[in-house]
Amino acid sequence: MAAPDREPTVRSIFRVVAIVVASVLALYLIYLLRTPLGWIGMALFVALALAGPVARLERHMPRGAAIACVYLAVLSAPIALGALVLPDLVTQGTDLAQDVPRYATEVRDFIERNETLRDLDEKYDIASQLESQAETIPDRIGDAATLLSDLGLGVLNSIFALVNVLILSIFMLASGGRWTHAALSLRPPHQRERLERVFARVAAAVSGYVQGALAIALIAGTSAFLVMTILGVPFAAPLAVIVGLFALIPVIGATIAAVLVAVVTLFENFPTATILWVIWAVAYQQIENYIIQPQVQKRTVDIQPFVVLVAVLFGATLLGVVGAIIAIPVAASIQIGVREWWDWRVSVQTESPLRDPDLADASGAAVPALPEGGPPAAAAGEDPADHGGEPPDPDAPAADPGPARP
Repeated sequence: MAAPDREPTVRSIFRVVAIVVASVLALYLIYLLRTPLGWIGMALFVALALAGPVARLERHMPRGAAIACVYLAVLSAPIALGALVLPDLVTQGTDLAQDVPRYATEVRDFIERNETLRDLDEKYDIASQLESQAETIPDRIGDAATLLSDLGLGVLNSIFALVNVLILSIFMLASGGRWTHAALSLRPPHQRERLERVFARVAAAVSGYVQGALAIALIAGTSAFLVMTILGVPFAAPLAVIVGLFALIPVIGATIAAVLVAVVTLFENFPTATILWVIWAVAYQQIENYIIQPQVQKRTVDIQPFVVLVAVLFGATLLGVVGAIIAIPVAASIQIGVREWWDWRVSVQTESPLRDPDLADASGAAVPALPEGGPPAAAAGEDPADHGGEPPDPDAPAADPGPARP
């Protein structure tokens, strides 16, 4: 007999409406707080990345001193790079702007020596347009300075965000362990052990990925500087720093940096330097993709290449360059959580004493296991048919009860 349909009560309707309204308000609140929430997420990433060096230094000094040393090293690295690169970059950038007219003249001479290019120049007047645009570049340096001054507000906002992220990450490193243990103490002991293992593996994956990415960036920048110095490419030191920074972006960063350097080689010892640089860039990317990166990351981030590409594409679409950088450790963290959850489900199903996986009904659901000795015997006065058996045959001979037991 089918159960009668229950009509929704006023209380149930009010509960559903309240849940929907609360969900909408929560999503709207998250949208309003997206900027500080993003800072908290970046601070968590920084804290996890620096947890490994802090833990190693903590063996030899107090935790506060270890955190201070690590953050001083992190802050001094970009300051040292800026002091090394910026003066040379400004000087050589000014020289490039002054030399652009000479490059345009060399392009005109090259066009005059080539018959095909000479015919195109006679039709479209390419060389004259290049020279006219090149002569105006030195006069536009002042406009570039004005543009940079207009970007000052954006730079200040970025510095403010960076300071907040660093301060939040310091608090997370200083007190994150106590917060984690306090939260885990609310869970049962068997869940607490598994969650502690998940957090430890996630922290190790993020820290290992960041250290490996920095090592790969250092190798890329150093090798690029040596090759550009041999080829006589101008701005070798600033371009090497750019190559190292782009190497932090997985999958596509090295390609973008190689294209930028190839454009610079067009103005110096063309086409020899350009051809040699392209050959080296292609060869190095193969070495990095198949030798350097697997050796550096195989012990920290165990993730499939397809998942890496998808994660980078999703991260770049959602958060730009920052999303592309943090995409791989986020994907590795999700993978660790999914694996631990699956292991927990399997252990629960195999250890359950009330279900027999070898028995299943027609719907595929497991049937409770029967006790040893078969089905229970029918009690006195009960019909065996009630237990799924056949009624006794009155014409059948009576079973021999056997010798009486004392």
